[in-house]
Amino acid sequence: MTTTEPAGLPVAEPVEAHGDHGHAVHGYHDQKAEHLKRLRRIEGQIRGLQRMVDEDVYCIDILTQVSASTKALQSFALQLLEEHLRHCVADAAVKGGDEIDAKVEEATKAIARMMRT
Repeated sequence: MTTTEPAGLPVAEPVEAHGDHGHAVHGYHDQKAEHLKRLRRIEGQIRGLQRMVDEDVYCIDILTQVSASTKALQSFALQLLEEHLRHCVADAAVKGGDEIDAKVEEATKAIARMMRT
């Protein structure tokens, strides 16, 4: 579920924590440096959008950059989801029991949130 900021932009509501993952090794751990680099690049794109608006750049040019930023975030999310499936869901499947159902449900909800955007 999302809410909106005063500017009318959607803001994701916090997602509840799922267990004690604070010190666990997550699926993205091995690519953490690459992910951070990619997120910094996306952050730069967003800052570029702010500059474009501040400099009164033509609307269509801004929208082109919004699209590029959106695609970059979607690509990042898809990579993170793949790593979650390969690591967390696969690990739960090996352990068996109810944990696999919980991980599949968690991944399904994440996919549903991604599809709504």
